[in-house]
Amino acid sequence: MIEFTATLHRPKVPTGTRAATWTFLRLPKKASDKLPSRAMVSVDGTFNDFPFHATLQPDGQGGHWLKVNPKLRKDAKAEAGKVVKLKIQPVSEEPEPKIPTDFRKALTATPSAKAVWKDITPLARRDWIQWITSGKRAETRVLRIEKACDMLKNGKRRPCCFDRTGMYDKSLSCPEPL
Repeated sequence: MIEFTATLHRPKVPTGTRAATWTFLRLPKKASDKLPSRAMVSVDGTFNDFPFHATLQPDGQGGHWLKVNPKLRKDAKAEAGKVVKLKIQPVSEEPEPKIPTDFRKALTATPSAKAVWKDITPLARRDWIQWITSGKRAETRVLRIEKACDMLKNGKRRPCCFDRTGMYDKSLSCPEPL
């Protein structure tokens, strides 16, 4: 069990944008170093003694951060700006990722890609989804979905050149605190 405390932050949002309703925290380096990967890691644990399950995101600097949704924050009686107490441990089996609707439709339309999709691990599926959704523009996402279906159809089990840690591709990084 990895135990630590961290400050809960609201993310900085662009000027003129409505304030975010979610919060996040960055894991201390010592806690991140105990995890099995510099990439996404699913964990079970307690957040202010309230049980939770989540997937930690890479912060692009060799560490991890946790997005805390409003329900978890409320259940754990935590507030932005306050220090929270966590106990976590990596899960023994990675959960199945949620497939975005547009990608699900593309897989359904490409049976040979869907067959490979069903044969790969949940972790590999999560990598494909992260690669598809990490593009900043809608056009990039459309192209990545097409390319993913083509690569899967041809037996490719992982997206090419995808940096799971965010250390070389800054599309994976921790938000800036408000």
